[in-house]
Amino acid sequence: MNVTIPDPALVVLIGPAGAGKSTFAARHFLPTEVVSSDFCRALVSDDENNMAATPAAFRVLHSIAGERLQTRRLTVIDATSVDADSRKPLVALALKHGSRPVAIVFDVPEEVCVARNRGRAARHLSARVVHRQWDEMHLSMRNLHEEGFHQVHVLDSVGAVDSAVVVRQPV
Repeated sequence: MNVTIPDPALVVLIGPAGAGKSTFAARHFLPTEVVSSDFCRALVSDDENNMAATPAAFRVLHSIAGERLQTRRLTVIDATSVDADSRKPLVALALKHGSRPVAIVFDVPEEVCVARNRGRAARHLSARVVHRQWDEMHLSMRNLHEEGFHQVHVLDSVGAVDSAVVVRQPV
């Protein structure tokens, strides 16, 4: 499956923990293009698992994304972004800088996400947390166009995620 995105754009990866967002980002984008909430947590607290640092981490994430968009750079947000409230400021940021917001949804089975989280050495989220994220994503994903996303790509299986090819379309 081709995932065609405008370049530049603000690409928001949407999915519960363990859905494959970070692996996908590393495979398809330059490290400098990806702004990760985990990395931003580490920047502000020296620990990417420190959930108490999340508000500060997202201030940093929005600042970095804004600076990249200001200079017309493709920017990829690697965070769960499973609810409309977390996506709203990202869409606003893209539009403020004349960029197109693009959503890539990782709609892989919940059991896959739970199993991947169980296998993580550095960070283990409970099945209950993953279930909540998965439910929130499913409740809100049908409204992504109404939220202001220019394009919405849904990768609806592990195979779709693994076989996706990102095609950049210069704007």
